[in-house]
Amino acid sequence: MKISVRIFLGYFLIVGVAAWFLIDSARDRLKPALRQAMEDSLVDSANLLAELARDEVKQGSMANGHFAARVADFQARRIDAVVWGIRKDKPEYRIYVTDDKGRVLYDSAHLAEGQDFSRWNDVYLTLRGHYGARSTKSDEAGGSVMHVAAPIVDAGRIIGVVTVAKPSASVQPFFDLALSSLSRAGALVLLASVLVGTLLSWWLTRSLQRLLDYAEAVGRGERVRLPKLGGGEVAVLGRAMEAMRTELEGKRYVEDYVHSLTHELKSPLAAIQGAAELISPAMPAPDQARFLDNIRREAARLTTITDRLLALAQLESRKQLDAIETIDLPALLAELVDAKAAQCAARHIHIAVQCTPGLQLSGERFLLGQALSNLLDNAIDFSPNGGEITVSAGIAANRCQISIRDHGPGIPDYALARLFERFYSLPRPASQRKSTGLGLPFVGEVAKLHGGTITVRNADDGGALAQLVVPLPH
Repeated sequence: MKISVRIFLGYFLIVGVAAWFLIDSARDRLKPALRQAMEDSLVDSANLLAELARDEVKQGSMANGHFAARVADFQARRIDAVVWGIRKDKPEYRIYVTDDKGRVLYDSAHLAEGQDFSRWNDVYLTLRGHYGARSTKSDEAGGSVMHVAAPIVDAGRIIGVVTVAKPSASVQPFFDLALSSLSRAGALVLLASVLVGTLLSWWLTRSLQRLLDYAEAVGRGERVRLPKLGGGEVAVLGRAMEAMRTELEGKRYVEDYVHSLTHELKSPLAAIQGAAELISPAMPAPDQARFLDNIRREAARLTTITDRLLALAQLESRKQLDAIETIDLPALLAELVDAKAAQCAARHIHIAVQCTPGLQLSGERFLLGQALSNLLDNAIDFSPNGGEITVSAGIAANRCQISIRDHGPGIPDYALARLFERFYSLPRPASQRKSTGLGLPFVGEVAKLHGGTITVRNADDGGALAQLVVPLPH
């Protein structure tokens, strides 16, 4: 499982559990809170009614008095109110009054008049000077009914009790409404947590993914720069990886070069040493001249190998282009062909150029010119006297493709896989001498720096075909 998925799931699990716990806890506390609010209002109502009923309880005219008439009017009243989205159309209070013995003097529901309520907690506790309240199950009310009592006091003596009762179901719509709002809020929190978790996991793993892509590109041998990793531990890790890569590549680079260079220099050094040992004052002048010429030729070869090797080493150490400019490809090709005019004239070789007018590239003009010059040199070296070289350039698959094709003997099958090895070279048909074997590796490095590719293969109808493909300017 990817680390981004793990981070997202971990974050979502934490937020989800927290949201569920808060909603569940709020739901458990919500209903008691509503009932407490209802009980508080019942306390006020009971104490208000106790004051209104005092005189009639004292006079013994409760059953048919003014208080009973007003309560009947109250219960007959039709209410047209919308409380927080819940419609209320009638009162829901039940009111009963008892004397100081707990006998019911008046019941707004006309169910308990004359009955002894002295054992009910609301009446029992109130008559003894305590706060009296009880909650009783009722099938008719669809749940429990809360009863809150208040003492009727005359001259400091409790002469009766007023109880106000209200079904708990009356607050159920408010509970459902609040729970629905809370659930919607919880769902929004979870949705927000998904979005935030996605962004958080993306933000946390973006640098790690960049570092992973960088490591994979390095493993594939690509020349890539260390990406921007911001700050923190990931950036430190990236710099450590870059330093380790540089050290390892430098060590391997030196080892490979020392091995290859040692092997390549053996031949000209042996030739120079042999010629130097054979030359003597008594040697005929023509032989001395021949051996001296051999020494000069091998020394020039050593110089060429050293210069090209230094150029290739400098190129391989680069990770990006420096002097990027817009290159007029037709003009560059014309310039290169003019530079090879004397070389071609000596062997009567003709170079035909076919290039899309106005075609432009983006890169380092000098490097691309050197790469194309190397490819032209190879084509000239392997072309027969009086042969023709075709240079074509155009756009294919949104990329610039430059092809250089000769009509020489082609490339042996055993050499195809080794053409881009350093110091590997095939003998030229005309002289049977080999080059330094550094030209095509140089071209390959130039192609990589420009984000392109170079391929060399045998053409279908004879000769060799080199194709340099580079991206077009954006």
